[in-house]
Amino acid sequence: MRKPANLEHRRQAIYGWLLLSPAALLLTFFAFYPSLATLWSSLFSRGTRRKPSEFVGSENYLDLMQDPTFWLVVKNNLLYAGITIPVSIFFALAMALWANSKISARGFVRTAYFTPTVLPMIAAANLWLFFYTPGFGVLDQIGALFGLPSVNWLGQPETALWAVIIVTIWKEAGFFMIFYLAALQTIPTDLKEAADIEGASRWTYTTRIVLPLLMPTTLFIMVNALINSVKLIDHLFILTKGGPSDASKLILYYIWEMAFAFFDAPHAAALTILVLLALGIVAAIQFFYMEKRTHYQ
Repeated sequence: MRKPANLEHRRQAIYGWLLLSPAALLLTFFAFYPSLATLWSSLFSRGTRRKPSEFVGSENYLDLMQDPTFWLVVKNNLLYAGITIPVSIFFALAMALWANSKISARGFVRTAYFTPTVLPMIAAANLWLFFYTPGFGVLDQIGALFGLPSVNWLGQPETALWAVIIVTIWKEAGFFMIFYLAALQTIPTDLKEAADIEGASRWTYTTRIVLPLLMPTTLFIMVNALINSVKLIDHLFILTKGGPSDASKLILYYIWEMAFAFFDAPHAAALTILVLLALGIVAAIQFFYMEKRTHYQ
C-alpha cells in the first residue's frame, strides 16, 4: 500500500511544481536576477575608458548618505507618498460608495470617475499643463476673474511638488475606485436589510459593517499605492523635470537622472537597492501588522 501512496504523493508534487514553474521563471528572470545584478553593480565604482571600475563595497551607499540632494529627494518622496496615498484612497472610497448607490445615471458617473485612469500619464500631464500654464492656464484665468495675480504653479519651489501631487491624486483615485466598487458588490444585501431592521443609520452601517469588510481591499490598495508613489514619474518629465531647484524631484526620477543623464550607474544601483529595501520593509509591516485587523483574527 505504501508504493501507490508514494507514487501519488510524487505526482502531486510534480503537478504542483509544474503549476509554480511559470511564475517562478518570471520572478527569477524579471525580479530576482535583476535585483541581484543591481546589488552587485552597486558595489563597484563608475568605470571609464582610462580607469576601469573597481570593487568599493559600501562606498556608493556612503556617498548617497552624504549627498544633500539625496535627502531632499527622500523628503520630497515622503511628502509625495504621505499625501497621495491617503487622499487617493479617501476619494476612491467616496467615489465607489457613491457610484455603488442607487443614483440616476450611475453608469455615467462610474465612467466619468474611471476616465482619468484610461489616459496615459504623459497625456494626463499634458492635459494638466492647460491648468497650470502661467497667464493662459485655467487656474490663472479663474483667478483673474477675482483679481488675483498670475501664479507659476510649476516654476516655484513652494508649489511645484503640490501641483504634481494633485495630478497624481486625480489619476490614481479612479483606478483605486474600481477595486472598491468590485468589493462593495460582493457584500451581501442581507447585511443592509438587517441593519435597516435594527434601525442603524447609513453612517453606522458604513463605518461598522462596510468599512471593516473592505479592509482586505484597502490593504491591497495601500500596497499598490505605495509602489505607485515610487514608480510613477512620467508626469515629471512633462511638468517639472524635477525642478525648480530639485523641489519636485522624486526618487525614481533621481535614479533615472543618475543612470542616464550623469551616467553614474553604480550610485543609481545603490539608490535602487535602498528603495527596494524600504518598499519591502513597509510592505511587510503593512501585511503583518494589519493582518489581524484585515481578516478578523
